[in-house]
Amino acid sequence: LMAIPFRSYIQPLIIMSVIPFSLIGAAGGHIIMGMPLSMLSVCGIIALAGVVVNDGLVLVDYINSRRRMGLPLRMSVLIAGKARFRAILLTSLTTFFGLLPLLTERSTQAQFLKPMAVSLAFGVMFATMLNLILVPALYTILEDIKGAALKTYRKVTI
Repeated sequence: LMAIPFRSYIQPLIIMSVIPFSLIGAAGGHIIMGMPLSMLSVCGIIALAGVVVNDGLVLVDYINSRRRMGLPLRMSVLIAGKARFRAILLTSLTTFFGLLPLLTERSTQAQFLKPMAVSLAFGVMFATMLNLILVPALYTILEDIKGAALKTYRKVTI
C-alpha cells in the first residue's frame, strides 16, 4: 500500500528496512530487563513496527517533497534529517516515557503487559537512531544506484 502514494517500490522497502533492526532493540530490552520473550512481546514488536514505519514515512515524505521542489538529492536528505529530527525524536520519546510507568510497576496485574511494553519501549529507542541514520543513507545509496543504472542504460541505447 505504501507503493501507491510514493509511486515507487523501492521507497517502502527503505522504510521497512529498519523493522528488522528494531527487533534487536526489543530483544536487548528483554535481556536488560531479564524477561523472556512471550506472545505479548510479539504483540509489542508488531506495535513497534508501526511506530518505526511511521518515523520512516515522515522522513521519506519530507525528502520527496524537497526533491519535488527541485533541491538536489544530498541537500534534500540533509534538510529532511534536520527538519524532521525533532518530530521523530519526540514521537519515540513520548512512546518510551508513556510506557515507563508500566515498565517500573511491580504489581502482578502489570506483569501481564510488561513484556509488550519492554518490546515497544526499548525497540523504539533503538530504532529511532537507526531510522535517522539508516533511512537517509539507504535513500541516498539507492538513488545513486538508480542514477548510475539510468546513465548506463542511456549509453547502451544511444
